[in-house]
Amino acid sequence: MSELLLLGTGSADGWPNPFCRCAACLGAADAGVVRGQSAALLDGTVLLDCGPEVPRAAVRAGVDLAGVRLVLLTHSHPDHTSPAALLWRSWAGTREPLLVLGPADAVEAHADWVGPDDPVTLRPVQAGEEIELLGYRLRAVAGSHEVPTLLWDVTCPDGTRLLYATDTGPLPVASLQQVRGRAYDLLVLEETFGDLTDHGTRHLDLVTFPAQLAALRSAGAVTPGTRVVATHLSHHNPPTAVLADRLAACGAEVHPDGSLLAVGAPAGPPSPRPRRTLVLGGARSGKSTHAERLLADHDDVVYVATAGRREADPDWDARVALHRSRRPPGWTTLETTDLVPLLDRPGPALLVDCLALWCTDALDAAGAWEPEAWRDGDAERAYRDRVAELLRAWAATGRRVVAVSNEVGSGVVPATWSGRLFRDELGRLNAALAAASEQVDLVVAGTVQRLR
Repeated sequence: MSELLLLGTGSADGWPNPFCRCAACLGAADAGVVRGQSAALLDGTVLLDCGPEVPRAAVRAGVDLAGVRLVLLTHSHPDHTSPAALLWRSWAGTREPLLVLGPADAVEAHADWVGPDDPVTLRPVQAGEEIELLGYRLRAVAGSHEVPTLLWDVTCPDGTRLLYATDTGPLPVASLQQVRGRAYDLLVLEETFGDLTDHGTRHLDLVTFPAQLAALRSAGAVTPGTRVVATHLSHHNPPTAVLADRLAACGAEVHPDGSLLAVGAPAGPPSPRPRRTLVLGGARSGKSTHAERLLADHDDVVYVATAGRREADPDWDARVALHRSRRPPGWTTLETTDLVPLLDRPGPALLVDCLALWCTDALDAAGAWEPEAWRDGDAERAYRDRVAELLRAWAATGRRVVAVSNEVGSGVVPATWSGRLFRDELGRLNAALAAASEQVDLVVAGTVQRLR
């Protein structure tokens, strides 16, 4: 079985950046997690990119590069293309033939480093070309980057397939068409900028990475059997443990430099992805943003807004507009508190935001805000019946659903009877829904704590 060795998984400046004192860099340095410039070695024979750190990275990984017969360059940026390696190869007296393929400008940069007697062939490749060499079938796929860039679609001698995709922003339509139906065994996809989304570059971040996965799934390039690994990681990402959790939500993995991946086999039994997730948090904690991230790799989501509309309230209108602006264009917004029919019928993923407003509506409809109405039993029975129906539908739903709710039990006891009623009933509702959920997350100050 073919194996891919990750020689480097970092961006151009690596991670940590040695000139930076941000929390991500200092944390990585303290933990001893150093990511060099991205490159990979396939079966000891095919080198995917050869930047200046690659020769030393191979030594640290316990391998040599003497068996490399094919170098596939993605583009000409200096962290991916270091022609001096050809000179070092010649100094070692290596006489085996070597082919260097890639975009014309990347390949031409090597010309002055090849001696007249060196057994090195430089071959420019254009997007769309298909080549068979050394038992590997290669397809060059156009990336979206500042310079001509190729993503490499490789079918190994044993028939397994991988797509090595760095550096690139969201793929052009033509490239998605080219990889349609490929059903890769392994996808190595760049994720450079993490939570920095206004970088203005042709790279992926933690918003566009899951969106790109959704597009590749729709195209049949990524299937349930595809192992997805993130590379080209920079210090704009959260700490590795948090990053791994964020990527796992969209079915991707993060690995350290030196990791050896079997192309045709997963790391182990795939972790089941939750069907029901409850996201809790206080006001402005980041809970809605986190909920949206959990479904970012779905290109078809129904966003169930329970807030409704408020007449002559510009501040509320601004809040609603901000929420809408964050939603991907393919998502549908539905303003309703009638959740049971949605949970009962099949369909795309649901994001319910939020249950605190649903609870308010249920108490409103039951006429429960006055103590006398609640204590005479009718209002409470009407409210409890509606909660019971929601819990039944939540437990039985076949849809992927993420629901947001406020955590209101950590503050002072409300001064009014109605305030205490709302706090108590929302707390009970949250607890009941959590008990029937595979995943429960608490968000505090933008930081996610996995409770289940």
